[in-house]
Amino acid sequence: MIAAVPLMIVPLVLYNLAMAGLMGSGGLASLETVVLSLSMLSGAQWTMSLGDLLIVVALIMLFFEILKATRHGSGSLINHMLSLVVFVAFLIEFLLVSSAATQIFFILMTIAFVDVIGGFAVSIRSAGRDVSIGL
Repeated sequence: MIAAVPLMIVPLVLYNLAMAGLMGSGGLASLETVVLSLSMLSGAQWTMSLGDLLIVVALIMLFFEILKATRHGSGSLINHMLSLVVFVAFLIEFLLVSSAATQIFFILMTIAFVDVIGGFAVSIRSAGRDVSIGL
């Protein structure tokens, strides 16, 4: 049953924790907090902010969600429905919460949308190949 939990809930929870002040200063300023800074061979300084890290985490979660969509069984339908619920939560928060009206949150919401559409498409495609004709 734990495999039916949509992984896209992780970036949603992390974003809300950042807005609550549990990661950095809190609010929109916490998204600009530098979490990694590297000196490149070219002499340039490469930095990754908390907002960038949230997008990377969401993309990794999307990868595993697409892998989970190839499974067959009763839990896969529940996973797709819960992924849809997570996307709707993203959408509602984007529309109604002022601190969620950022480019980072919009990208996270788009990744959740790709998770929903991709999950259904992969499941339908793989289920069409799994039809046995009883000969």
